[in-house]
Amino acid sequence: MEDLSIQRICNPSPYPALDDILHSVTTMVFKGNFKESPHSVSFNPKGSMMSVMGNPTNIFWHESTVGKTERQNLINQQGCVVWITGLSGSGKSTLACSLNRELHSRGKLSYVLDGDNVRHGLNKNLGFSPEDRTENIRRVGEVAKLFADAGLICIASLISPYRKDRDACRAMLTDANFIEVFMNMPLEVCERRDPKGLYKLARAGKIKGFTGIDDPYEPPLNCEIMIEEKDGVCPTPCDMAGQVVSYLDENGFLHA
Repeated sequence: MEDLSIQRICNPSPYPALDDILHSVTTMVFKGNFKESPHSVSFNPKGSMMSVMGNPTNIFWHESTVGKTERQNLINQQGCVVWITGLSGSGKSTLACSLNRELHSRGKLSYVLDGDNVRHGLNKNLGFSPEDRTENIRRVGEVAKLFADAGLICIASLISPYRKDRDACRAMLTDANFIEVFMNMPLEVCERRDPKGLYKLARAGKIKGFTGIDDPYEPPLNCEIMIEEKDGVCPTPCDMAGQVVSYLDENGFLHA
């Protein structure tokens, strides 16, 4: 496998010890090993390593001089997380894009965290084992929380198959600010769509641990919104977005 470690910068640094540590850390990150290391590193002003510890106790939360309410008043909306979950091919990305466009047309700030997109950067060192999937969701949950704290409507679109992981993300926010949207589409519908050809590969045994085929999907027990077929007909993207927008409007998220 190609060595993905970072090359050193040629210019000399006044902090060679710091350079050595940063080189080691970035090497671990790009080799995908950083998530396995429980340690943190502290430095003195000269760049010398002071301590390595598993559970640092000298890290404190720094409060901003501008609060969430002030940010929300500035943009006349309330920050929240719209968490869209469901099988591959259930319409999560379609809803996320349609909802994002509808909110934009209403002058509301929103941002989509797409399950595939975050694996190009934030979660590029994670695979699809149960442990990596849990970490994938945890990271996205933390980022979504920051977006909501900034006053944005964060739209997270991920399969997020395990109930405990979604519940952990809900617990990061006040319950009212986490809106779980369940794309309750039958497996046969999702498999018939198969926009990425993944079901075909899974059925052929070329993908292992694929949600809905040989790995479980745990549906929400108490989601705020459920999107499903009516008389065998799937709702249009506009109808799906309208259902979510109506919920946001009725619950006061579209004004400060």
